Amino acid sequence: MISRWRLPQHDYWSTPFAESLLRHLDLFPEATVLDVAGGQGIPAFYVAERVGPSGRVVSIDVSAGQVARARAIQGAHLPWLQFMCADMRELPADLSAYDRITGNLSVMFFRPNRFDVIQGLVKHLNPGGQMVLTFPSLGTFDSLWRRVDQEMAALGLLTERRRLEEYIAERPSAEEGRDWLDRAGLDRLDVVEYPLEVATGWGQELLRHPLLRGGFLDDVYECFDDQLLAERVMTQVSEDLDGVLPLIAQRCVLAGWKPVA
Repeated sequence: MISRWRLPQHDYWSTPFAESLLRHLDLFPEATVLDVAGGQGIPAFYVAERVGPSGRVVSIDVSAGQVARARAIQGAHLPWLQFMCADMRELPADLSAYDRITGNLSVMFFRPNRFDVIQGLVKHLNPGGQMVLTFPSLGTFDSLWRRVDQEMAALGLLTERRRLEEYIAERPSAEEGRDWLDRAGLDRLDVVEYPLEVATGWGQELLRHPLLRGGFLDDVYECFDDQLLAERVMTQVSEDLDGVLPLIAQRCVLAGWKPVA
């Protein structure tokens, strides 16, 4: 099959996670799929092409801007794929049940009650259906967080260190994910982590990295009330990365099946 909707090769974050998701997703023609936290359609376009016009894919995201961009990319193609603005934490009770539920880089958006969201999604999964979710799990960029903590400790920044510790502890582990699926009643569980190296250099290359500064590093900066102090600490960290590089993320895949009876 020649694919028109291949995963974008220029996306060095969403695409590797989507590749991990697809490695575990059991797709078939005519399947119905609910994709949560769908963003701009990675991997919804790919999934829709594979279920074919007799199938149906609904991709939801809470961001109206993301949904609009996905629709613009879609144009008149794949009419059995629908992008909707909706909050997966508050799905309507009359929402259909689906053969598959996917969520690439989704679990971080399930806060504050991640298990409740998974339990709610399972209600919309057909008996015999499969759920596959991905997220960056505990251990992602640990070497960087240790270096930031070291710098905070050297400066006696107790409040900032406590906030950093809380931020790191809030990231779920693969074991927690397995427990959620088990408690939600899924079986044939498959929970796997795949390491992913994120290329970056020292100094401003790290601090202005489009992935790190647009997400992970922002969370570190939020540990500081004084942003000038934050910049001082992070500049020092960025210029002393011995033992930090390469940066390794953990791509965690949570997969499970809803029993038939």
